[in-house]
Amino acid sequence: MIDTHCHIYLDQFRNDIGQVLDRAYDAGVRAVLMPAIDFDSLSEMEGVSHPGIRFYKMAGVHPCEINGDRPDLEKLLMDRVSSDHIIAVGETGLDYYWSTDHINEQQHSMRLHCRAAKMVRKPVVLHNRDSTTDLLDIFSDEQDGSLTGVWHCFNGTVDEAKRAMDIGLYLGIGGVVTFKNAGVDKIVEHLPLDRLLLETDAPFLAPVPFRGKRNEPAYVKLVAEKLSGIFGLTVHKIAEQTTDNACRLFGINVD
Repeated sequence: MIDTHCHIYLDQFRNDIGQVLDRAYDAGVRAVLMPAIDFDSLSEMEGVSHPGIRFYKMAGVHPCEINGDRPDLEKLLMDRVSSDHIIAVGETGLDYYWSTDHINEQQHSMRLHCRAAKMVRKPVVLHNRDSTTDLLDIFSDEQDGSLTGVWHCFNGTVDEAKRAMDIGLYLGIGGVVTFKNAGVDKIVEHLPLDRLLLETDAPFLAPVPFRGKRNEPAYVKLVAEKLSGIFGLTVHKIAEQTTDNACRLFGINVD
């Protein structure tokens, strides 16, 4: 399995990262994709390693870090995402939940990330909270036929999912699909498995039965097990298909 969205480099794992990664390997995780929160994230990713797991880096600025004008954003972003060591642009996107003070700046940042992604021909990873219409409108507006990406932590409607896929997005499925009252499982059952990715967003959004506790990449197996029940397929088949999807989108090979 591939955990396509995991902040394993954060301080929450500092004291036991070795054990955390051993558990991930034992659970069947063979690759972990690390989205950036800001440009400092790249140096924090440097120390992450495990003999049985491959780690891949992204570069970008989370929308919650956009709290005013950042005149150097475009140049810094292009400098970082042009590196061969960076497989994707992000995470970027929009977040109107925590604050609506800097909506224009967030939207501008997302456009810059989409344009950078097109220039370097890498997918863009989108955070979305209470901003679905604007997020999909901007992605669609920036779509020139070459833009790809993923709506991370998908929690939309069937119609929103279909629109997202129509304009070139995959859908990242994480722990929220296991939450009893979230309703994401009822939406996912109507979606094509070949456009879904497994993710944890660790250390955030741990799946049941660990909801409210620290999330970790091993728990991606719980997401796969939930999808197994939804689609009536084996966990092996879910892992195989979602791994193929991730490799296709991000241009990686974990064989």
